[in-house]
Amino acid sequence: MEKGYYRELGKTGIRLSPVGLGCWQFSKGQGAVGKYWDSIEDETMTSIVKTSLEGGINWFDTAEVYGKGASEQALAASLDKLDVPFEDALIATKWWPMLRNADSLVNTIEARKDALNQRPISLYQIHQPFSYSSVRRQMEKMAKLYRDGHIGAVGVSNFSVKKMIEAHDVLAEYDIPLASNQVKYSLLDRSIETNGLLEEARKRSIAIIAYSPLEQGLLTGKFHHDPDRIKLSKGPRKWLGWFKKEGLERSQPLIDVLEHYADQYQVSVSEIVLNWMIHFHQEQFFVIPGASRVEQAEANAHSMNFELHQKELDLISETAWDVLDRKK
Repeated sequence: MEKGYYRELGKTGIRLSPVGLGCWQFSKGQGAVGKYWDSIEDETMTSIVKTSLEGGINWFDTAEVYGKGASEQALAASLDKLDVPFEDALIATKWWPMLRNADSLVNTIEARKDALNQRPISLYQIHQPFSYSSVRRQMEKMAKLYRDGHIGAVGVSNFSVKKMIEAHDVLAEYDIPLASNQVKYSLLDRSIETNGLLEEARKRSIAIIAYSPLEQGLLTGKFHHDPDRIKLSKGPRKWLGWFKKEGLERSQPLIDVLEHYADQYQVSVSEIVLNWMIHFHQEQFFVIPGASRVEQAEANAHSMNFELHQKELDLISETAWDVLDRKK
């Protein structure tokens, strides 16, 4: 498969690589959310962005809450330093709704554009369904931003099936498509396949953008090979069930299958996982792994350069479901 192929984002006409770069880790350790990651040097961030672009990735996902704008600023600074044309690096960012109403969408849009150094916002998303305002009110304000030319498309994130459908229907009144719903999804978190969200999104041509595809690194197998490294890990990993001894033992059969195919294709385990995600669900499915090192950015991009066979996709899926069934 050739480097640099694209899919339409919903019905927007915007074409994105199936793999984008998640930029939470560009938060520079700032703010409550940004402290989850160690600060990355500016030069390293620029190299990660450069490597992603060279590998065929043409879009970047960030958010206001990532370091209180630090991630947006760092991303824009890297793109500016590399002198990347606007059309070659599309940006998706998100409005933080906590303790705010829908008016804030309009009132803060200039701050978001300033943080991005006036680089266009191709996709603007409601980060969480926690606003004081109704979904209708939020979508009405999003429609205004779209019609006024501030944003290229409207998306949501972490919306339930009901709220996603409502957002879609309100925007339809303005002849504006709901581009996407960004949700947590991985081989070990497949709830969108059972709760109706994926099915209803497909009916309406709403793209799915999957975050945490590697389940915070668990699906790379590194914690299975060295369980003690979890003690040195930042964030909540050490308290999550999958990272405990029982969780590692339960998920080992899936890691074994992933490592088998990684060896067969001469790629990393993470590349097998990402390749599975973008091909098992095919069109209208996107994935946004992060990268705090250049090698990770290379692996993210390279995951688009081959394609697992259908029987391999199915075996990985079946093994994952077996692991999830044993968790019940």
